[in-house]
Amino acid sequence: MAKKMLVAYYSWSNGNTEKIAEQLADACGADLERIETVEPYPEDYDQTVQQGQDEVNSGFQPEICLFEHDPADYDVIAVGTPTWWYTMAPAVSTFLAGADWAGKTVVPFMINGGWPGSVIDDMFDAAGDAAEGPSLEVRFDSTGGSRQETPQHEIDQWVSSVKCLL
Repeated sequence: MAKKMLVAYYSWSNGNTEKIAEQLADACGADLERIETVEPYPEDYDQTVQQGQDEVNSGFQPEICLFEHDPADYDVIAVGTPTWWYTMAPAVSTFLAGADWAGKTVVPFMINGGWPGSVIDDMFDAAGDAAEGPSLEVRFDSTGGSRQETPQHEIDQWVSSVKCLL
């Protein structure tokens, strides 16, 4: 019996995380869910950077909107995040903390501008009871833009390894 897969991701500014999430979901025939905070972040980049740093430093987990798809209905859940202060975005921390990971496989992927920090390890830790699937780190230009620096073939190889889980 084929396993069901959900790709959940958080993306704030350039849509880089969304781009990778869409590639994975399309290739795997997975459902796609964007993680949204109930209280939106400021539109101003510098204000969001400051708020994000404060939230990461304090361990704050913002309330997130309900999903259209129930993660409990899936066997494999890919989770994507941009890097915020060397770890996952607070909204992703909320999502990981609020899900029951027993019997699931988590497939973390993260986007960074050259400072990956401990994102992948933090995501695996937060999904405690989950089996660990293949992870991916994708680097985009360090100016906060949308120029992908990780070669596409590395992403394609990762996608293929994730498809093997299904």
